[in-house]
Amino acid sequence: MIADGLYVLVFYFFGYRKKVVLQNLAIAFPEKSEKERMRIAKDFYHNFIDTILETIKMISISNKEADKRLVGNIEVLNALYDSGKNVQLLAGHFFNWEFLNHWIPRHSKFPFVGVYQPLSNKVVGKIMYDMRAKNGTILIPTNHFKNQFRNYVKDRYALGLAADQNPPSDLKAHWVPFFNRLTPFILGPEKGAKLNDTHVVFCHFYKVKRGYFEIRFDLITSDPRSFKDGELTKIFAQFVEKAVKLKPANYLWSHRRWKFEYDESKHGHLLVK
Repeated sequence: MIADGLYVLVFYFFGYRKKVVLQNLAIAFPEKSEKERMRIAKDFYHNFIDTILETIKMISISNKEADKRLVGNIEVLNALYDSGKNVQLLAGHFFNWEFLNHWIPRHSKFPFVGVYQPLSNKVVGKIMYDMRAKNGTILIPTNHFKNQFRNYVKDRYALGLAADQNPPSDLKAHWVPFFNRLTPFILGPEKGAKLNDTHVVFCHFYKVKRGYFEIRFDLITSDPRSFKDGELTKIFAQFVEKAVKLKPANYLWSHRRWKFEYDESKHGHLLVK
């Protein structure tokens, strides 16, 4: 298959971010042998390549075909609609997250709002935008989120946020345990949930087999304002860690997640206890 050929090139010849992937796995799974971590790394690269090809396929995939490939407990999300409150969906970077933009708008009672990072290549950016928006996802670029999201706050929405990666600054973050290290998480998701008093739902999606996925929604809380500062972020990190441990190769390990190191003198006041 094309995917297997690309895997050989990316893993063995180009070694795309292999050092970062193996360093991350060593931090996350110190109890595993080098052989076990290498197996996870190889499976990760297979999933990574599959995700690229699946995303290209999503440009033309029919709704009928997509529904064969992704199933989930959307009833959990839809049951929250009649409460009158909106939903904030918190997710990690699990393969293949692009299916969310295709699937949720067609099955959810809530209008689905997604946040995306604009690409420097305008042609590719337009293709990706159209692919993500074709089933009704409302897309807001990260650099205009604060201004544009105001237009939707008073209406019904489910806002999807991939909130597991590095914050722009280690000094504007909640520091919480994540695997075996204190790790900074962005402030925005918890702040937004409290400000808008939304339901907070963890969105876990994972690969069942090649080309087939399952999505699971778990309600974290319907009262975010009752949590102390940083507590929701800490709970979210625990959800992500648990999901990663279930299927380690299904997570995006090529990101330098632990580039910031905890320093008590700098970060002590940001630590969530």
